[in-house]
Amino acid sequence: MKGRQGEYYILILFSDKMFNSLNAYRIMWVLVFFDLPTETKKDKKSYALFRKKVLADGFQMFQFSMYIRHCNSKENADVHVKRVKAALPSKGHVGIMCVTDKQFGMMEIFRGHSQTEVPGTVQQLELF
Repeated sequence: MKGRQGEYYILILFSDKMFNSLNAYRIMWVLVFFDLPTETKKDKKSYALFRKKVLADGFQMFQFSMYIRHCNSKENADVHVKRVKAALPSKGHVGIMCVTDKQFGMMEIFRGHSQTEVPGTVQQLELF
């Protein structure tokens, strides 16, 4: 839409579909947990490489050997699951789980006997 000389305005229309697309049941968390051998130099190198690839894909450490990543949709989560699968080492156990933001928010976390807060959802603007 054109305004005064040289000024342009952007008209943004919101629909129910747009608001529903970012609700707590659509937003996903990808959890990657692993138990990899570190007995030999080769094992340690494989472990370090896998961990670096997971971190490079935007995961953050939640616990030792457990990493989490926030995703705006199931489709986006699927992309990151494929990347983790592509980086799998030849030895060890790796688990990958996707949960909704709603499920993730119901988690209870304790440090000793004190309850702590669940990591917050990353606020990200998506442009279509």
